Amino acid sequence: MIKVTLKDDVVKEYQSGITAADVAKELGMGLYKSACAAKVDGAVCDLRTPLTKDCKLEILTFDDPDGKKAFWHTSSHILAQAVKRLYPQAKLAIGPAIDNGFYYDFDVEKPFMPEDLEKIETEMKKIVKEGLELTRFELPPQEAMEKLGAMQEPYKVELADEHASKGEHISFYSQGEFTDLCAGPHLMSTAPVKAIKLLNCTGAYWRGDADKAQMCRVYGITFPKASMLDEYLTMLEEAKKRDHRKLGKELGLFTIMEEGPGFPFFLPKGMTLKNELIDFWREVHRDAGYQEISTPIILSRSLWERSGHWDHYKENMYTTVIDDQDFAIKPMNCPGGILVYKTQLHSYRDLPLRMGELGIVHRHELSGALHGLMRVRCFTQDDAHIFMTKEQIKDEIKGVVQLIDKVYTMFGFRYHIELSTQPEDSMGSKEDWDIATAALRDAVTELGYDFVVNEGDGAFYGPKLDFHLTDCIGRTWQCGTIQLDFQLPERFELEYTGADGAKHRPIMIHRVVFGSIERFIGILTEHFAGAFPTWLAPVQVKVLPISEHQREYARHVLELLKAAGIRAELDDRNEKIGYKIREAQLEKVPYMFVVGDKEAEAGTVSVRSRKDGDRGAVSTDEIIALIREEIASRAM
Repeated sequence: MIKVTLKDDVVKEYQSGITAADVAKELGMGLYKSACAAKVDGAVCDLRTPLTKDCKLEILTFDDPDGKKAFWHTSSHILAQAVKRLYPQAKLAIGPAIDNGFYYDFDVEKPFMPEDLEKIETEMKKIVKEGLELTRFELPPQEAMEKLGAMQEPYKVELADEHASKGEHISFYSQGEFTDLCAGPHLMSTAPVKAIKLLNCTGAYWRGDADKAQMCRVYGITFPKASMLDEYLTMLEEAKKRDHRKLGKELGLFTIMEEGPGFPFFLPKGMTLKNELIDFWREVHRDAGYQEISTPIILSRSLWERSGHWDHYKENMYTTVIDDQDFAIKPMNCPGGILVYKTQLHSYRDLPLRMGELGIVHRHELSGALHGLMRVRCFTQDDAHIFMTKEQIKDEIKGVVQLIDKVYTMFGFRYHIELSTQPEDSMGSKEDWDIATAALRDAVTELGYDFVVNEGDGAFYGPKLDFHLTDCIGRTWQCGTIQLDFQLPERFELEYTGADGAKHRPIMIHRVVFGSIERFIGILTEHFAGAFPTWLAPVQVKVLPISEHQREYARHVLELLKAAGIRAELDDRNEKIGYKIREAQLEKVPYMFVVGDKEAEAGTVSVRSRKDGDRGAVSTDEIIALIREEIASRAM
């Protein structure tokens, strides 16, 4: 008999060898039918996994992120099976689950067209109705290579060869006549995939290498219920309306030109929005005890070698030669911040030292990955670096978490936290990594925040906490991060004088709140659908005279607004007032002041609010005071 610890620390005894699926069935048929995968002692696995020793077991449904991944991974196999049925000559590449659904890459003679996707989707539905059981098996390296060779799948052979060279057994999954090289986990059968939609088809290079074959990548989404698919498709339609690229153009915020792919140009209204965010960032950081610095954009190769970026990040860096020496355009601000720390001697009394920087960084992104302001090659990182003693680690992490919470909740964002642990290509000792990881975990736990663990996804120099925002239509965006670093202070031989008079090594925190100012603007644009709160709106008030007879009074109102520090514009074109109002509505201006003869005589304005509609005639002093208060309080 073995002891299995279940949800809420309930312990049950079972015969050794019982599968996770059998445990789920014993707990209830409802749970069994909705189960997608299992987690045994923290490791995600198939429901068909036998339990052979005392362990902790979680049954994962579609509501669990790892459950979704198993569901969508199986869906990608259903997609591949459908393609092989309809297009037997297609060669299979890879088909992972992603954040929203799945994709599969195929090597085909010609890319799939929309009518092809309809046929494939229909065939997928047939496979689901067949309720094919998925079975897993392993083969020794040589047998696996022979099997894949017989299947005439060259890309699978290439993937398997990497495992075979290490002497590892290679796992496969079969469903009906279809077999795929795969590590899993998967659903028990194809039957639970009740709702299917293939979304689009794009080009992608094999293994992301432009010198290799171009694939046809098919994206899809599936759900266990048709109603969930309907909700998702409605969300996609809403997302199209909110697309920051479309709104950015319509509202005159930013543009990206062919002369600079991935390098955004901010237009006057977009620059106003950007500066408001920066002013807010500076205010919050001043209050939290940060000092602002600025470091050069180009620094020598020797600095990047010392920091480790030259070895770990060079493919994403732009380099140049100056006076016969190699330099790099900075992809990150941290080495510059370290050099600032080293400009003077420090005592333990100086710590913690918090230095913030709105640094412009450049990173080489593949052209196919570029996307408006969300994925660019040049952006402003709202960075900060904190230098501290070991005793100060937990309190400083708490301070950053609370600062991030203050910013996100002010914008109305919900968020969740992920703790990312030591990756394979990390620097430093396991002991340091364990200390750093425990400090991050303890800090968020003591603050009462929930978090999920993302194994092996830390930075190469330290573990991190990532903050994922949820916008008003349910999409998530990774923005803020807190990275704890024992390595760079060691590499750069940073020191402070302790209370004992001896030299000690400080610990370093890397952190961002917005992440990238540009990307955060893209997220805000979609979150608010371009209807920014008054304090952020590039134009806060539009003054609209009914006819040319009120032009002089309208200009007087405009000057009053400007004198009060309110961003205002005058629309005195010779157009009908209804047309002017519609134009202002399309520009998503928070307030319109309509002025006619009555208003001019009474010294009032007729106020139309984006939020409340027509508010009638109001004295200019009264409405200006109300708007100023709304701006000053940064009301949402």
